[in-house]
Amino acid sequence: MADVEVPLLDDVVEGSVDFKSRPVFRSKSGGWRSASFIIGVEVAERFAYYGISSNLISYLTGPLGQSTATAAENVNAWSGAASLLPLLGAFLADSFFGRYRTIIAASLLYIAALGSLSLSAVIYSMSSSDCQVAAGTKACSPSQFQVVLFFFSLYLVAFAQGGHKPCVQAFGADQFDEQDPVEKKAKSSFFNWWYFSFCAGVLVSLFILNYIQDNLSWGLGFGIPCIVMGLGLIVFLLGSYTYRFQVQSDERSPFLRIGQVFVKACRNWRTTHSTIDMELEAEGILPFEGFQQYKYLNKALVSPDGSKQNEKTCSITDIEEAKSVLRLVPIWGTCLVYGLVFSQSSTLFTKQGVTMDRHIISSFQIPAASLQSLISFSIVVFIPIYDRVLLPVARALSGRPSGISMLQRIGTGLFLSLLSMVIAALVERKRLQIAVEYGLVDLPTATVPMSVWWLAPQYLLFGISDVFTMVGLQEFFYDQVPSELRSIGLALYLSIFGIGSFISSFLISVIENATGGEGEECWFADNLNRAHLDYFYWLLAGLSAAAFIVYLYFTKSYIYNSKRVA
Repeated sequence: MADVEVPLLDDVVEGSVDFKSRPVFRSKSGGWRSASFIIGVEVAERFAYYGISSNLISYLTGPLGQSTATAAENVNAWSGAASLLPLLGAFLADSFFGRYRTIIAASLLYIAALGSLSLSAVIYSMSSSDCQVAAGTKACSPSQFQVVLFFFSLYLVAFAQGGHKPCVQAFGADQFDEQDPVEKKAKSSFFNWWYFSFCAGVLVSLFILNYIQDNLSWGLGFGIPCIVMGLGLIVFLLGSYTYRFQVQSDERSPFLRIGQVFVKACRNWRTTHSTIDMELEAEGILPFEGFQQYKYLNKALVSPDGSKQNEKTCSITDIEEAKSVLRLVPIWGTCLVYGLVFSQSSTLFTKQGVTMDRHIISSFQIPAASLQSLISFSIVVFIPIYDRVLLPVARALSGRPSGISMLQRIGTGLFLSLLSMVIAALVERKRLQIAVEYGLVDLPTATVPMSVWWLAPQYLLFGISDVFTMVGLQEFFYDQVPSELRSIGLALYLSIFGIGSFISSFLISVIENATGGEGEECWFADNLNRAHLDYFYWLLAGLSAAAFIVYLYFTKSYIYNSKRVA
């Protein structure tokens, strides 16, 4: 009997329970078994999100009749909101509702938002047809109600994504036990294959939905993501009995613990470091790596009068958690330019493609927004190479489960994104020269006789940079925060792209006003043959180079959390 019971006891996953709050067994739960259901709903969500975002600028400049600069600003503002709202969703999940319930609620909101968005497009299509019959062939402007319904639905999608995005990936990573060597190694690969599946969904979305939206119907193009999202939610619910749920600690909220460290350190501003050293020596605690970093926070160890009373002071663990969050700030800040560059692939890159020869054969041309599929294609191709070829070699050389450190991986991607901007600037310069040679400068609707495949290198290189930076940031912000704040960690990673989109919108607005003087065309003129997107790309390349240098400076002093050697 003992021989039977011991394996069962060893099979219990510590710190986790099942759907009904019972002890959970490793052989019947978690791992790739559970992660596959969670990846399923993520693929559906990404299919839906990119089905909206990838061609949004075309809808704004087409049916809604906005200028290129205004549409780009609106896309960036929406993308920024969609990337910042995960901070709210993660806070609600980590503090109140849990990741599982938040995913379900966000998915239901997603379905409602996508249905409303599809309805707004159908209403416009019907009213536009009636208007054209009455006014001839001239297209009519949408009504105020249609515009309000569209933007309300669009930002409802952003709210739904805010609850969905940080929780799904954190919940997926929670299915792997860090205490088990096999599952710990699998978790390192999880982030790679998560992004692989993510991009596979995006790739299908870009090929299918963009074609439907450009050639058939915007209402159908927005309606299909609604159906797919509903199917994704069903897949997620089917895996409920296989999931591992983290046991909630009875301790104070991590937000309170970390917040009190900063508050008490400020209150004890007069305390000297010698007083803190004496207190540690009295308790027999030896100095350790990271203790001398952000020394000001160590003042939270003692009360204002220099004594150490439990009800008035913070523990070393609390202080180290606060420091771990503070260490993320320089890395987060230096990656903002990457978020700024990232936002161009769905806005200005797409507008470039519209002006170029997009024919594959004489009777068929690809939608400009579908060029974004090259980013997903390069990711889908490169991730298996990275995970199955490069990663094992790196593991053998470094002895780390992750192969290279997370910061090394992020830095590699930052450098590649810099190169992609240089290439983008050179290609745009070439496009403008051809427009001049063929006398197309004042013919904005004419096709520049330059194949759209000239844009392929910048898309492909950006996709490879994503494999390094995107996946590296996901793993870094999940791993380097306290375990109770992992949804917040992933939300912080997403906020890089939110702030980056807002910076992009701000830059475009400032540059448009600065360069569009009386009688002059600005860098973002509606007639791209008179615009200067190449100047903007060179500016982004310069900002990327400066940010990369600052990033290298901060990574030299970064101290990883002791829970994992990266």
